[in-house]
Amino acid sequence: MAQADPSGRGGPLPAPGAGPLAVPVRAVGPGRPVRRRGRVPLRVLLAMLLTALVVGGAVPYVAGPGRSYLSYLVLAERADADGAAHAAAEARAAGGQVVQEYPQIGMVLAYAGGGFAEKVRGRPGVAAVGASRTSPVPGPPRPLDGAGDFRAGADPAAGDRAAGDRVPPGRAADGNGVRGGVGGGNRGGDGGDDATATVPDPGEQDAWNLALLGAAPAAGDATPNLLRGTRAPAADALRKVLVAVLDSGVDDTHPDLRAAVDPRSSASCADGRPDARTGAWRPDAGVGESGHGTHVAGIVGAARDGRGVSGVAPGVRIAAVRLLGPLGQYYAENIVCGMLWAADHGARAINNSYFADPWKYNCPEDPDQAALTAAVGRAVEYARGKGAVVVASAGNDAQDLGAPRTDERSPNDRTTGPPQSRHVGPECVRLPGELPGVVTVTAVDRDGRPSAYTNYGRGHVSLAAPGGDPDGGARGAVVSDWPGGRYAALAGTSMAAAHVTGAVAVAAALHPDWGSDRLAALLAADAAAACPPGPHVCGDHEFYGAGTLVLPH
Repeated sequence: MAQADPSGRGGPLPAPGAGPLAVPVRAVGPGRPVRRRGRVPLRVLLAMLLTALVVGGAVPYVAGPGRSYLSYLVLAERADADGAAHAAAEARAAGGQVVQEYPQIGMVLAYAGGGFAEKVRGRPGVAAVGASRTSPVPGPPRPLDGAGDFRAGADPAAGDRAAGDRVPPGRAADGNGVRGGVGGGNRGGDGGDDATATVPDPGEQDAWNLALLGAAPAAGDATPNLLRGTRAPAADALRKVLVAVLDSGVDDTHPDLRAAVDPRSSASCADGRPDARTGAWRPDAGVGESGHGTHVAGIVGAARDGRGVSGVAPGVRIAAVRLLGPLGQYYAENIVCGMLWAADHGARAINNSYFADPWKYNCPEDPDQAALTAAVGRAVEYARGKGAVVVASAGNDAQDLGAPRTDERSPNDRTTGPPQSRHVGPECVRLPGELPGVVTVTAVDRDGRPSAYTNYGRGHVSLAAPGGDPDGGARGAVVSDWPGGRYAALAGTSMAAAHVTGAVAVAAALHPDWGSDRLAALLAADAAAACPPGPHVCGDHEFYGAGTLVLPH
């Protein structure tokens, strides 16, 4: 259902969705371009799973003898390796098949039939159990050679980053919350990459999104030089910084990204297990919305060479971590796996331009949703403790995250029947965005005004950054990389979050010894200093958080 345009410009906003809005002409949805799911019979789902056995990049499932399985996350009371071992033992005792342990946070991923959660909940030493999906699969993922090692490919000489001074558990330095969503707000893609119109090579021209960050253009150059300034980081300093793009995968063969993506730090977590085999991090063309991650990565760190686009932090290293699964979902175990992988590989910023499936908002009164919130929360806290700033998109539903609202999309992995229409309160959160310590990003257009689709909420958003306007054509959207050496114009809070991630990389290059909260506080302080207070300006905390992003220098 269309929703009112809060900007007052008139015209309906596209139906609520997850990812960025594809341009030109029409917005496909908020967040990642909207994915429209109709009724899918179980036989169609099984056919899709069979196809996954054949199509490269998809995650196959082992078919059980006439059984169906759900995936469950089992959290021990102890958030450590002993806790994970205990959770695994309890899961197996209840008939579950453990396919992945997360010793960093005392948790396991298990597959089992119905009734599993009730058997394990309340057992001694078990903190929470929750089903991470609502539609069953024929069986757990089949064994994968090399899966399970979160340190695979990591530089053994790279020690843990110091956490530095921690900002009190809030969202960012200004106490604002966090929210997430792909592409503008929530998922990656616009309902199918074939529907995304590409644009000619922009030649790094008309980079309004970079200019909005406060960078001055070089003489005779229409593109701002983001590394200019009295305290600009040296190229080798920026090269030492690793940022992770948790998304639908990144095409590291794109000319703008060949030098940026670090294969040793990249992997797939498309089924909750780290898969570091070569190319596992690349997008799967057979899955809708798979180009979204490449677009986000280009905004973060595309090379500045006069061709294509320039990223906010050209020269930074990118860990490409594919989360998007074969059925087009970002399940909680995928997020947990990606967050731990990025943290263990030394990422200083972790970009999350999506929301967790199958529930757009996870409510604490539901035991499954409460467990998913706790699971992703542990992963976020682990990453922050390792020195990473966790950045998330606020979402593209034009909703106040601090007020009661309607969720008309959940659960979005169902195979039959319409979605539930739920009325949820502010206690129901989007994952990973609305978790303590996450930097949640809203979107502004090229004039610096809140984009019509962006979520907002005083105390629930941290910063504003360029996200673009889907009604403004390619000129009003954010142009960035697209798989196959192409370029696309998208709009959404996904794009906005990527700008903040790039800015964190610049801040980390300038201050390599700073911890995650100190880096986040720097961005918030710089934004606040550049924004006058008052309503309808960038000092309006409801829409801008601390203010509009300013590139550190």
